[in-house]
Amino acid sequence: MRKPSLGRDRAIDFNVTPMIDVVFLLIIFFLVSSHLASQETLMDLLLPSAESKLESAEAQQHRITINVTAVGETYLGGRAASVAEISKRLAVERKITAEELQVRIRADRHVPYGKVTPLLAACVQAQVLNVAFAVEEDSP
Repeated sequence: MRKPSLGRDRAIDFNVTPMIDVVFLLIIFFLVSSHLASQETLMDLLLPSAESKLESAEAQQHRITINVTAVGETYLGGRAASVAEISKRLAVERKITAEELQVRIRADRHVPYGKVTPLLAACVQAQVLNVAFAVEEDSP
């Protein structure tokens, strides 16, 4: 009587399909996230002018950009958002990040300060104390 073969003649092979799938998903994730991050600062706004501007030394710091258009609409991450939604998002982001959270407000120069005040109150409510305003430097 002959013993059954246990398949020792076959070579051991490594299935790389799941690894390739994960690599492609990571590439897509980083492409989409970089596109969304660049959208925040590409919104066409006439920023207020200042005699000098201070470049942020905290380039590695986690930053959220809030845009305010000339008609007073607020945008967070390229999407329209209410002040309540912004406040919730800031609170969540503050809990998630280990380092200090920075909020950059890009408001059109024609927006009255009364439209920006609720955003500052939302930052205080979320306990975000590092708030900066984006400005353009006056050209002499």
